[in-house]
Amino acid sequence: MKRHNTSFGVGRRRFLESIAVVGAAAATPSAGAARAAQAQARVEYPSNRLANIRDLKVNEPLSVAYPDDDAPGVLVKLGRSAPNGVGPDADIVGFSTICPHRGVPLSYSGDDRTFNCPAHFSRFDCEAGGLQIWGHGAQNLPQYFLRIDVKGDIYAEGVDELLYGRLSNVL
Repeated sequence: MKRHNTSFGVGRRRFLESIAVVGAAAATPSAGAARAAQAQARVEYPSNRLANIRDLKVNEPLSVAYPDDDAPGVLVKLGRSAPNGVGPDADIVGFSTICPHRGVPLSYSGDDRTFNCPAHFSRFDCEAGGLQIWGHGAQNLPQYFLRIDVKGDIYAEGVDELLYGRLSNVL
């Protein structure tokens, strides 16, 4: 039986291997692309002081408002590191407490560190950056970008999702 090569001298096996390599490379984002995607998701707001590290107790949400008084939220010291967490243990996070699905106020469950919506049962995981783990919503819970100064004051400087009820994230 005679073997046939393509006009480029590449056999079928080599061709398929090349396609697999190119596909894998395209599906794997580079570190630069991942940083660019994160930067695009960040919505800048004016820096606001929300609290001080001394005000926080492990697994007890502290009510705050950011970026303005019409946007209720919380700071939570989770007791273990989390995505975008700040502080000595990278365990302080902040979130909007309005469900992104229908604008219903959320409640916090310290047992599993989630925010829960009583209307349609959406659940958001605080230890996974506000990831929606159940429910009707189409986005994760908006998380604050936080920083802590040398005095322990906690500042919010942006949000990573659209806040419920706003057509844009512009004040």
